[in-house]
Amino acid sequence: MAVKDVIIQTEGIMKKTMDSVIHEFNEVRTGRAHPGLVEELNVIYYGTSTPLKQIAAVSSPDASCLVIQPWDISALADIEKAILGSKLGITPNNDGKIIRLSVPPLSEERRKEMAKVVKDMAEKGRVSLRTIRREANDKIVKFKKDSIISEDDSFKGQESIQKLTDKYIKEIDTLLEKKSKDLMTI
Repeated sequence: MAVKDVIIQTEGIMKKTMDSVIHEFNEVRTGRAHPGLVEELNVIYYGTSTPLKQIAAVSSPDASCLVIQPWDISALADIEKAILGSKLGITPNNDGKIIRLSVPPLSEERRKEMAKVVKDMAEKGRVSLRTIRREANDKIVKFKKDSIISEDDSFKGQESIQKLTDKYIKEIDTLLEKKSKDLMTI
């Protein structure tokens, strides 16, 4: 019973780590406009930090432009301020009703820099997953040492944890490959 709980808990933590890696990857600009660039951007709206996607519709009419249309026009200035304060490096164009973002193409040098950044993000994700694996395995070993579970259950539990780790590391590698490809294509 205790090993199953550790495995379930570990998988939940690993899923949260994957969500974090995906979120970080989405923030990296690839030279193409896509709503994921700004949807999670936090806007101070009526004194509360709110994700942009909760207060505005974000669309991409073409590969180099994003259109942000807030549901409340009074939020335009707050959204503009959040974009200027972000690490996107894009200046918003506010016409009083919507905000347009022109996403300039990335230079070759900048693409290579961004590819390195993405690679580092992926490695940090892998390290986090391995740390989670080690902590879960430590719990299982402690259960065995305290005679709560048998040696077979300990082995099977650690094997299950390793399979989860391998699964999520493979997902990170797939995301990295896709993001790197997006960065390097013009």
